[in-house]
Amino acid sequence: MYLLQQLRQRARGGRPVRVGLIGAGKFGSMFLSQAPSTGGLEVAAIADLDPERARGACRAVGWNDARVARTRFTADAPEAIADDAVDVVVEATGDPAAGIVHARAACAARKHIVMVNVEADVLAGPLLAAEARAAGVVYTLAYGDQPALICELVEWARACGFDVVAAGKGTKHLPAYHASTPDTVWDHYGLTSAQAAAAGMNSRMFNSFLDGTKSAIEMAAVANATGLTPPPGGLRFPPCSRDDLAQVLRPAAVGGQLHHGGQVEVVSSLEHDGSPVANDLRWGVYVVVEAPNDYSAACFRQYGMNTDASGRYSAMYKPFHLIGLELNISILAAALLGRPTGAARDFVGDAVATAKRDLAAGEILDGEGGFTVYGTLLPARASLERGALPIGLAHGAALKRAVGAGEIVAWNDVEIDPELGAVQARRAMEASFSVPGA
Repeated sequence: MYLLQQLRQRARGGRPVRVGLIGAGKFGSMFLSQAPSTGGLEVAAIADLDPERARGACRAVGWNDARVARTRFTADAPEAIADDAVDVVVEATGDPAAGIVHARAACAARKHIVMVNVEADVLAGPLLAAEARAAGVVYTLAYGDQPALICELVEWARACGFDVVAAGKGTKHLPAYHASTPDTVWDHYGLTSAQAAAAGMNSRMFNSFLDGTKSAIEMAAVANATGLTPPPGGLRFPPCSRDDLAQVLRPAAVGGQLHHGGQVEVVSSLEHDGSPVANDLRWGVYVVVEAPNDYSAACFRQYGMNTDASGRYSAMYKPFHLIGLELNISILAAALLGRPTGAARDFVGDAVATAKRDLAAGEILDGEGGFTVYGTLLPARASLERGALPIGLAHGAALKRAVGAGEIVAWNDVEIDPELGAVQARRAMEASFSVPGA
C-alpha cells in the first residue's frame, strides 16, 4: 500500500503521475494496457519512430478514442522527454545508443528515467545512474523485467541478514543455441516462420533470448546493480528445477555447480540431452541464500523451505515475470518515493561479442540476436584485460581480421568510430568506475 496510497492521494488532488513512453513495442504495449486501470497515472506522451503504429498499439490494448486523443504522439523522442507534461520517462527502444541519448536527455530535463533498455544499461549504466543522481532524478531498471525482480530478491535476502550465494533467472538453453540465427530460431521454438510472423514475433529479439545474449546482458545488469559477480568463463546454464535450486547453486567447494559464492547464474529448463526439466524456472527469477547460523537453518526446515542436503542453503524464487504489466512499480517508486527498483553502481559484469561462426575480415557484425555474434557474460576485469568489444557496440562494426567461431571479438578487431556518443559514454564509464579485482 505504500505506493497505492500516495498514488490515490495524487489522483484525488488532480496531480497524476505523468509518463512519457519512448518506444511502443511489446514491452511498451504491455505497459500501455495497464494505464486505463491505474487511477492517478497518465501517459502524457508516446514517442515512436512510427507514431501511427503507436496509436494502433494503444487501440490494440484497449484504449478508447478519448484516451488516444488526449495523448501526444510524436516521432521526436527528445521533444517528448522535454515536454513539461512528463514526470517520468520510460525508455523502451532496446537500442543501446539511443538509450544513452534518451537517458541523458531525461537527466538534462530533470525527469526520472525507467530504463527498460537493459542493453543501454549494460553498455554504460553506472555512468548514466551517476549522472541521474547528480541531476537529482532517479535512474532505475524496469520492474517486470527479470533484472529488477532479481535485484528485489537480493535486497530482500540481504536486508533479512542472509548471505546471498547466487541470484539469477531461468531460461531455455542448450550450448548449441549459441549458434542460432534469425533463420533457425523458430525451429527451436517449435514454430514455423509463418506462425511467428502471424503472431507479430520478432526473429532477432527471440533469437537474442535463445542464443544466450539476453541472459548475458541481464546478468551483467544484475551484477552491476548488486555487486554479485559473474563466473570467469561465462554463464554455465546448469539444468535445474525450482526444487533443486539450493542444491545445484552452491559453490563447487561444497558440492554445487557454482564457481564461487556470491555469483550470478542462469538455470536452464532443458537437460543437456534436450529433454525438459521437470518443474522448471524458465520464466522466473531466484535467489539462493545461506543460513548464518544453526538456528536459522533449522527454521528453513521448520517452515517447509527446500534446502540442499546440508540444510544450510535454501532458495526463494518468483516463478513468473510479467514484463510491462508490472512496470508501474518502477514508475511509481521513482515518482512517489524517489527510489529505483535496481540501478547500476559499479562496473562488475560485461556482456561481450562472441563469434557465432568463423567470421572473415571485412564482415559487418550485426549485433544482438543476429547472424554473426552472441553475447558472453564476463567479469568486468576480464573484459577490460581482453579488450573485449561490448555486444551493445557490435552492430554495424566491420571486422579488420578473421575471428574464429567461439572467439571473443576485441575492440582492436573492428573499425569503430571513437567519436560516436555510445563509444564515448562507454569509455567514460570504463575509466570512472571501480572494477572488482583490478
